[in-house]
Amino acid sequence: MKVKVYSESKHPLPAYKTSGSCGMDVYADLEEAIVLEPLERVKVPTGLYFEIPEGVEAQVRARSGLSLKQGLTLINGIGTIDSDYRGELCVLMVNLSKEEVTIEDGERIAQIVFTNYLTAEWEEVDAFEALSSTDRGEKGLGHTGLH
Repeated sequence: MKVKVYSESKHPLPAYKTSGSCGMDVYADLEEAIVLEPLERVKVPTGLYFEIPEGVEAQVRARSGLSLKQGLTLINGIGTIDSDYRGELCVLMVNLSKEEVTIEDGERIAQIVFTNYLTAEWEEVDAFEALSSTDRGEKGLGHTGLH
């Protein structure tokens, strides 16, 4: 799959690091470092713009090393870049640690993964009973846990 990318960044384009990688690291493109206090949120620019094929989304995910070692993660869990978005990729980060954390220019701050998706068309029914029954039924959170 080809994805058009325009870069204003002074850093390399995201790239797969190993033959088994599904994600590519994305770099912070900063004029100066960002200092994040505990629980502070920030939008980190990358200098990257994409044209993603229709039927494909780009998912922006946290880097496990940053999350574990520094407490930095994504505010929205996984960010989605839709195929019709043409703005700059900015990574929404939060500091979940108890100490301030500095994000430096060129630091790998997230990873990007491309995946196909389906779109849904609603088929509205008149009653709950019109939905098919299953063994699970309405059992929700924790229903498979130990008793």
